[in-house]
Amino acid sequence: MSAQTELAVVPPQETALAVYSTPNGLEPWLQQIRSKIDGFTPDISTRKGREAIASMAYAVARSKTALDDVGKKLVADLKEVPKKIDAERKRVRDTLEAWQEEVRRPLNEWQAAEDARVDKHNDGIEAIKALARFEEPPAAAHVSQVIADLELLALDDSWEEFLPEAAQAKDQTLIALRGLLTKRQKEEAEQAELAQLRAEAEAREQKDREERIAREAAECARIEAEQKAQAEREATLRREQEAKAAAERRELELKLQAEQAERAAAQAKADQVAAEQRAEQERQAAAQRAEQAAEQARIDERRRADAAAAEIVRQQEARERDEAHRRTINRSALEAFVAGGMTEECAKQAITLIAKRQIPNVSIAY
Repeated sequence: MSAQTELAVVPPQETALAVYSTPNGLEPWLQQIRSKIDGFTPDISTRKGREAIASMAYAVARSKTALDDVGKKLVADLKEVPKKIDAERKRVRDTLEAWQEEVRRPLNEWQAAEDARVDKHNDGIEAIKALARFEEPPAAAHVSQVIADLELLALDDSWEEFLPEAAQAKDQTLIALRGLLTKRQKEEAEQAELAQLRAEAEAREQKDREERIAREAAECARIEAEQKAQAEREATLRREQEAKAAAERRELELKLQAEQAERAAAQAKADQVAAEQRAEQERQAAAQRAEQAAEQARIDERRRADAAAAEIVRQQEARERDEAHRRTINRSALEAFVAGGMTEECAKQAITLIAKRQIPNVSIAY
């Protein structure tokens, strides 16, 4: 007889009512199932043993269903005792579900360990493949070191059934890395040659600059000598011109003295005219100052108006910041209410009532 048939036994129909209506009335049937479970010792390391565990767990579940179905039929037939039957049904369900979990636990633990083992090998294979991936072009020396490290990676029985896949990943990664190494060595050689050519070009440019500087220095020295000789010639000419100019100035001074007397009279008349002009200018300046004072008054009034407008804007911004601050605090309170189990609608209503001070002795600190 199978484990399923043995565990699925239910009370006879003629005694079912007495059994289910008695507190713990199904305990003998539960103990019968418990004894089957306690006497069940499968080998988790074998496939047959694991299948036996799954079969036993299923048998417990079937027993739970069979015993529960009898109770459901009694409840349907006998409306006066549903509470007692339902209580016993729940006790049996909970007990058998716990036993089902207990029976299946070794299989679940084995499966978790198996999944972890497979994930470990898959991660190792992915790590091998990742050695050929670089975010930026690597240096040839770095690629060479990665190849050397990968070649030292041991592929032994610790890889279990994943050994062929790991070996293939290693071979493919080495092929990719060696191809990348050849490419990077060629590129770095080309870059080194380009750097050498650039250095030689810079050396030629430096030599050309030095020769040009030497030529320019010689030219400057020649020009400076010519300029010095020219300066001496100009100084001699200047002294001769100054002597001639001194004689001419003396003659002119005598002429000017005569003219000065004539100009003095004209100056007196001019001074009178100038005095009259200054008086007129002062009058015009006074009028201009009056206009400027009026304009300054208008400017001051406009500044006062601008300051008042700025104060209004500042107060508005302060109110907006205060409203934003209150919204932030209200949002934090709302999230706390929701986290505590309230619905969002109830939480919003509660915050609104508190903010309006309609809840005695409760307030929000802003």
